Amino acid sequence: MPHFVIDCSKNIINLKKPEEIIQKVYDTADSSNLFAKGDIKVRINPFEYYTVGNTQEDFMHVFANIMEGRTIEQKKALSESIVSALKKMFPDVPIISINIRDFEKATYCNKSMV
Repeated sequence: MPHFVIDCSKNIINLKKPEEIIQKVYDTADSSNLFAKGDIKVRINPFEYYTVGNTQEDFMHVFANIMEGRTIEQKKALSESIVSALKKMFPDVPIISINIRDFEKATYCNKSMV
């Protein structure tokens, strides 16, 4: 926890290596001081088939799934910092966005908990 899943047009990974993109999101999440370094997980899903307003414009959207307990202000700052970092990396990509969803502590379970 947390998980940052990057959905993007396939062309994005032609502009920058997937490892660079993943590292940028990781470093930005880490610099927020909201998570333990070893807990941050980032992955990328490049899509070959998609439409954006009936076009093939490049896009990036980050789905951030974090454990509940952070304030709205913390989540807003995290969102803005990740979008800002990606915007600097991809100034010509027209759509860069993020949303943050909270996991419920009461219903979350992983392998070490059972």
